[in-house]
Amino acid sequence: MFAIQEAIRPSADLRNHYNEISKQCREGKEAVIITVNGRGDTVSLSYEEYKNMKSRIELLEILAEAEDDVKNGRVEPISETFNDLRAMLQEG
Repeated sequence: MFAIQEAIRPSADLRNHYNEISKQCREGKEAVIITVNGRGDTVSLSYEEYKNMKSRIELLEILAEAEDDVKNGRVEPISETFNDLRAMLQEG
């Protein structure tokens, strides 16, 4: 299971301690929640964590679509799928 660590910092810290927050995100692999007036406003992540999270979300969306296809009978035997792929490769 994927669980990202979180830290909470006020918006003034973003302005006054950006390098520290950046390091916290990159090296600690933490999400830093920036608050304004005590309420969550934005989240800062390292670029690597952002890419990883985005990839996971995209994969989950693909799996949800596939599950919906199975649930609604939009499936074909695997042999037909391979035959279609072979035909596409031979055309190209």
